[in-house]
Amino acid sequence: MSSQTTIVEEIDLQSAHDGKITVAVIDKPYGEKSESIVSIGIFLQEDNDEPDWKVHLPKGNIDAVISALQKSKDYL
Repeated sequence: MSSQTTIVEEIDLQSAHDGKITVAVIDKPYGEKSESIVSIGIFLQEDNDEPDWKVHLPKGNIDAVISALQKSKDYL
């Protein structure tokens, strides 16, 4: 069975005219026995097939990353 991607949300990227941020869940991203992950993709142009940058987060790291992102707003 191949991986399946479910788009959770698409967000306009404020620093690019037609860019976007996608948040998706990918089931079995690294093969049949791999666990699902959250994928965050940054598209500088919305018509790109692949993101310019992406990060894959295991479920166990999501809360810590959310906390770090919230803290980072204090530095902006």
